[in-house]
Amino acid sequence: MKFIYGKQDWMIFQRGEETCFLMTNGLGGFCSLTAIGSCARSEHGVLMACEHAPNRRVQMIQRLQETLTLGEETVPLSSQDFEDQSLREDGRTCQTGFTFRDYPQWTYLIHGVEIVKSLALVPGENTVAITYEIHNRSRREALLRVTPHLRFVPKGEAMAPGQTFTLEENRIHSEGRTLHFSTNAAVRPLPQTLQGPFHYAQDAMDGKPAAGWAAVNHCLELTVPPGDCKVLEAVYGTSLPLPQAAEAFSRLEQHNRAAEKQAGFQDEAARTLARAAGQFLSLRESTGKQTILAGFPFFEDWGRDTMIALGGCCLATRRYDEARSILETFLPYCRRGLMPNLFPEGKDAPWYNTVDASLLFILSIYDYLCRTGDRAFAEKAYDAMADIIDWYEKGTDFSIHMDEDGLISAGSGLDQVTWMDVNVDGILPTPRHGKPVEINAYWYNALRIMEQLTPMLGRGDGARYAAVAERTKKSFREKFWNPEAGCLRDVLSGTKADAQIRCNQIWAVSLPFSILPPEQEKQVVETVFEKLYTPYGLRTLDPADPEFQPFYGGDRLKRDLAYHQGTVWAFPLGGYYLAYLKVHNYSREAQNAVRRQLEPIRSALREGCAGQLPEIYDGSNPVSSKGCFAQAWSVGELLRVYDALEGRLSQAAEGGPSGRWAARANDASRPFPAIGRE
Repeated sequence: MKFIYGKQDWMIFQRGEETCFLMTNGLGGFCSLTAIGSCARSEHGVLMACEHAPNRRVQMIQRLQETLTLGEETVPLSSQDFEDQSLREDGRTCQTGFTFRDYPQWTYLIHGVEIVKSLALVPGENTVAITYEIHNRSRREALLRVTPHLRFVPKGEAMAPGQTFTLEENRIHSEGRTLHFSTNAAVRPLPQTLQGPFHYAQDAMDGKPAAGWAAVNHCLELTVPPGDCKVLEAVYGTSLPLPQAAEAFSRLEQHNRAAEKQAGFQDEAARTLARAAGQFLSLRESTGKQTILAGFPFFEDWGRDTMIALGGCCLATRRYDEARSILETFLPYCRRGLMPNLFPEGKDAPWYNTVDASLLFILSIYDYLCRTGDRAFAEKAYDAMADIIDWYEKGTDFSIHMDEDGLISAGSGLDQVTWMDVNVDGILPTPRHGKPVEINAYWYNALRIMEQLTPMLGRGDGARYAAVAERTKKSFREKFWNPEAGCLRDVLSGTKADAQIRCNQIWAVSLPFSILPPEQEKQVVETVFEKLYTPYGLRTLDPADPEFQPFYGGDRLKRDLAYHQGTVWAFPLGGYYLAYLKVHNYSREAQNAVRRQLEPIRSALREGCAGQLPEIYDGSNPVSSKGCFAQAWSVGELLRVYDALEGRLSQAAEGGPSGRWAARANDASRPFPAIGRE
């Protein structure tokens, strides 16, 4: 899907900064600017390199200042807001278009001179290519001047006082870092000057520091005679050799076409999401394997997010090698039955503050095995999976333990261990200590998986897992069902939180092994639709609840108090659609209904970050993307829906029985793995 924007989309400066693009390099580095080429966030940039994949990011080039001189007249092409608005660069009047597919492209028209600007971030390198096609159809000589704004500082940090930049042939040095470049333009050294302070409108909306500086020490110039056409090319990178600009664009296009072909989706929106999914995959140098970055521009690779995103970003897109590599990344770090929520960097120890990552790890292996039949990996992972079950039964850190009723309890004090994990200034806006509904659905599914996997691998008969699963199911049905509301309680804690209507219950229906009877599954789906559904995600709390927060924004405290208190999250939408299809037995009518309801996703892909889905929206009226402008589990969960709609779930290895996805595990007696399509 090619995203096309015109002058109507930047009628005013603010609108031009509402849309951005994202290119990543598979190392944690990225390139992201707005539709008018500005930086509306401190973390926007032409080249955000990564010194140690995937988290040690360094902003090398923040933006490009561009002017065109025709005779005595100099016109700005670039746009950038400043704290002092009288300094604002405003090239919008000259900009005629912005498009994005594999890479961003801007077009400008000035008195008979048309300029087409393109950027490409090279896969696997901290290298960006920049080209300007200059078609001079005027009667005057045209001079294009491009001035890179340099920072050379870790992502999110300010420039050092007195920071200097040294230009030495085709290299720039600062703070012990070097940036190489090649160009066909004339390189003109400039006296080093600070530029700014810039104003970052998107940061200001989030209550974050909204001003920043950059430095300049050179510019690139190319002159084009009347009636002539030339291309200014420049490539900047942190290592040699640098590719030619044409090679950089070609490599990026080939990389994306290969990923699209591998994913094999028919639906255009699904193909776009498959390309978006690849933007989150990255090398993790500490393990030498792959990982998934939770979201851009803010987040790193987290255990919970990775396990939720993996099913869509890797398995639905048939990136099976990457999926296995990611799962192998986690295996050595399993400790006391817990998978890390945040990986160690340098001397830092990993964080294990999550109750769901370990259970989702087991579900991810099940999904991977069902699609690939890779029993060798299942055998490799079995001991860790069994260890997870053992520790959850007897109890482990963060008050995680199985109670006598077979249900999992977790969390105490200020520990927030589910995905609704905000702890701001000692305030827990969404305390879920006790027995959370989705955790116990995950637990039940993990037990059923182990019940089937154990005999398949010759590790026993699986009877002990079956016995615990039956106890869990009995208690779940007795204690979580809320007949007055026609849905599931969110948590069993003995507090008012128990009766709150939240989106977490949808996973008790969408997961492969059904813990509820069919009639209750249907009621859950209908209640979630009535109270929580929007076309862009599910609300985290019923709007009728007195704690409902309709708006997400402001300073950190205000944002965090709203984060899970009504704010719409995109990723649970995948669970909703899969649950809806399941309870309607994947009928043609149900599939058509889901396809119709998915249509607004095409609009969402155009808003915020072109070709991506965001983290969140406001709870009352979800119209503008907020939080991370590109979120892995948002993309991944919708890909799982398209995967199911296109009937692409593979026949299980070793002659596993075929059957509809909706019924693949409703009967716990079915042999492992019960997946496929008739």
